[in-house]
Amino acid sequence: MKKMGLDSFRFSISWSRILPKGKLSGGVNPLGVKFYNRLIDDLLANGIKPFVTLFHWDLPQALDDQYSGFLSSNIVDDFRDYADLCFKLFGDRVKKWCTLNEPYSYSVNGYNGGSFAPGHCSRYMGNCTVGNSATEPYIAAHNLLLSHAVAVRLYKSKYQSAQKGEIGITLVTHWFVPKSPKSAADWEAAERALDFFFGWYAHPITYGDYPTSMKRLVGKRLPRFTEEQSHMLRGSLDFMGVNYYTTNYAAHNPVLQGVNASYSSDSQIIFTTHLHVDSKAGVPIGTPTGLNWLFIYPKGIYWLVKYVKEKYKNPPIYITENGLADATNDTLPRSVFIKDGMRIKYLHLHLQNLLLAIKEGVNVKGYYAWSLFDDFEWDAGYQVRFGMIYIDFKNNLKRYLKYSAYWYKMFLLH
Repeated sequence: MKKMGLDSFRFSISWSRILPKGKLSGGVNPLGVKFYNRLIDDLLANGIKPFVTLFHWDLPQALDDQYSGFLSSNIVDDFRDYADLCFKLFGDRVKKWCTLNEPYSYSVNGYNGGSFAPGHCSRYMGNCTVGNSATEPYIAAHNLLLSHAVAVRLYKSKYQSAQKGEIGITLVTHWFVPKSPKSAADWEAAERALDFFFGWYAHPITYGDYPTSMKRLVGKRLPRFTEEQSHMLRGSLDFMGVNYYTTNYAAHNPVLQGVNASYSSDSQIIFTTHLHVDSKAGVPIGTPTGLNWLFIYPKGIYWLVKYVKEKYKNPPIYITENGLADATNDTLPRSVFIKDGMRIKYLHLHLQNLLLAIKEGVNVKGYYAWSLFDDFEWDAGYQVRFGMIYIDFKNNLKRYLKYSAYWYKMFLLH
């Protein structure tokens, strides 16, 4: 990191590494505390500021066993206690906190499609043994939002004045364009998609309630906030983290209400990455990458941050993830992956579009590429490589700077 000239490093704390049982009553793990203290101190000693997330989807197993994790409102108090401990232990040195990373991904992939832990979904949505895709995504999201709100309230009332830090949340969305530009219904679908992806969390955090389109289409399955909860949520951020990777086409898709209901069908939208005009295979929305959902569409990041400015009161924005996936191929030598010209192009074009947005008044304060290192990429595992630093997974995790790392260093210098 120091060699690349980075001045900040974004990482998450593992809840169960600090509290193995998920609760203060279960005891604090001193080795976990020691690990993060060493990490934070070493970063600062090298001129690198920590940007710390409290929850990146690794729920302590004990809390899932005890009350089904974020499906229970019990999680809110336990998350507050965990956050309190982290602020107390590390807040003298950590000046940027994120409560949650991509709560959308956790609630949808964990409780609607079942591809992420805890693997819940309705039988008609996936290969799950338990779950309800019509209700559980919304329940989990509701408790994630309340957990965020209590952690922010605690930090602001107990720690912020002394520690001089800031607290926010990291949200993710694609950008959306109407599949048929001449269709008013598709334009409305593109706008509605932003409500269901981004506004699901951004709207309560800014205004204290869910988007009108969600309340209309989800109906009684969407939980309600009390007046006190709404007040606690409203304005509960010092900054907004935004993760952007790609753009989708959106087309209106009316569905029969109550038939195999799920988060996926509630929005009444079909999402696609290809236009089928003359080509049977379809024309992709952008250049393909190593993941079947990620196509290069740099203008989307410009439109997204402009949207956040206009719709959500122009908060300070940190681009907390933005990057490109290469497909792993063990038959190719390391030298092939190190020459990652497409990644350089991806980063360059997205940063150009961010600069344009900044010149037009969008309050972008920082940028974190995804990812610094090749990683274990959730349900894709080691099948793709996102990093600017190559990791040799078969040779003691040895690291090699890719061409993009050198390019990024020069970008930071100039």
